[in-house]
Amino acid sequence: MKKILVIAVFCFAVNAFAQDSTAVYKKRVLESTEVDFLTSYYTQDGNNASVTGGIGTEKLTDFTPTIVVSVPLNADDVLTVDAGISAYSSASSSNLNPFDSSSGASAGGGDDLEDDDVFNTNGPIGSPWVASSGASQSDVWGSVTIDYSHSSDDRNTILNVDASFASEFDYSSIGFGGGITKLFNDKNTTLNVSGKVYLDSWRPRYPTELDSYYESNGNLNNGFFQNVPIYDQLGNEINKNGVVAWKPVMSPFIEDKSRNSYSVSVSFSQILSRNMQFSLFFDLVQQKGWLSNPMQRVYFGDVGNFYMGNPSSIPNYTSTTNKDVFQLADDIERLPDSRFKIPVGMRLNYYLNEMFVLRTYYRYYSDDWGITSHTAEVEVPIKISSKFTLYPSYRYYTQTAADYFAPYEMNLSTSEFYTSDYDLSEFNANQYGFGVNYTDIFAKAHIWKFGLKSIDLKYNNYKRNTGLKANIVSAGFKFIMD
Repeated sequence: MKKILVIAVFCFAVNAFAQDSTAVYKKRVLESTEVDFLTSYYTQDGNNASVTGGIGTEKLTDFTPTIVVSVPLNADDVLTVDAGISAYSSASSSNLNPFDSSSGASAGGGDDLEDDDVFNTNGPIGSPWVASSGASQSDVWGSVTIDYSHSSDDRNTILNVDASFASEFDYSSIGFGGGITKLFNDKNTTLNVSGKVYLDSWRPRYPTELDSYYESNGNLNNGFFQNVPIYDQLGNEINKNGVVAWKPVMSPFIEDKSRNSYSVSVSFSQILSRNMQFSLFFDLVQQKGWLSNPMQRVYFGDVGNFYMGNPSSIPNYTSTTNKDVFQLADDIERLPDSRFKIPVGMRLNYYLNEMFVLRTYYRYYSDDWGITSHTAEVEVPIKISSKFTLYPSYRYYTQTAADYFAPYEMNLSTSEFYTSDYDLSEFNANQYGFGVNYTDIFAKAHIWKFGLKSIDLKYNNYKRNTGLKANIVSAGFKFIMD
């Protein structure tokens, strides 16, 4: 599931005082309404889909348009509304029901096979390497965040509060938070403390075969499985009433549908010289509730394998050449009901000359699931004119595996917790980016009543050593209202 992005936009101003005997002039925090149009297009591909137990296609596309409107309520207060959607199509998620059913468990309907399921002489077919056309193939995630900020008369204190709501086909979330920012030392030093709470609720969807098994009370001759052959590892059709028959390890249905997150963030920024700025930040994050994803299958190495589809393809099951056989899940992902995270990071920006600026970033992360990670990034904005800036960038990321991760068929049924989600595996990644920024300080270009203040375009190429590859194109347009 996707996490909620909260964007708080603050514009800081220096006080100017009118030297007369009766009044003091106070510059507005935000002179006029600003509107940001943000959008990104993301594509990825790989061979370690978590919905199909750590193997299978990871093809995904995502389009995310967002609008952020900042309105000055008076000289001191600003109201910001951030609203966006994320429309995605996922080959991996579509295989919640790999048999292309529009009515099976992945669509929230009945368990019987329908006319639009894909059949051959061996019954319904599916594959972790082929996207199905089920209801979970695509969806739209939507969110809205409202932030209110107040600046003191001397502009050395900023208070803010925010509230948010987000929803997707299998979960919804509400959030709220607030913070305080203090400026010291003639505004050369900045300290910020903030807190966030997100209260999520699952509307869980389960792999079709697991959901159908318990809906039919474990009867493999009824409902979804009626008149459908099931095969063992050797490709032999099993006796559904026999001793050796497919059976899930346990019921996938979850009772605790909450997933709550609580965080405290502290950041410190210091201007060290005319050319250098340093900042330090850290977060404390506690998550509670159902932290596993009920859509994600797990296959155990100490449990027999059973399949639906074409038995002749079983020997090639883990190959992309497999187009017509699917392995029935042993269970869903199961992880602890709490997680504590501590990210700590720093930034150092250095002004080299009128053309070049050096921006560096480092973050260390640790949690009680056994993951530690390091992120390092460098960006070099190049000012080629008064309005245009180019900014190439590079980011390196590496992490250790969670204690509960194992690849396909490597987890054990005797374990309390297990997952084959490669986001929790050991990997490293490289990301190369290039962007261009156009800034019109005086907003001479206009669209209707809006002056175009800036345009920001960026492309990123991302690669993991696990084989996952992604491309991201993003754009941002900032307008000010006349």
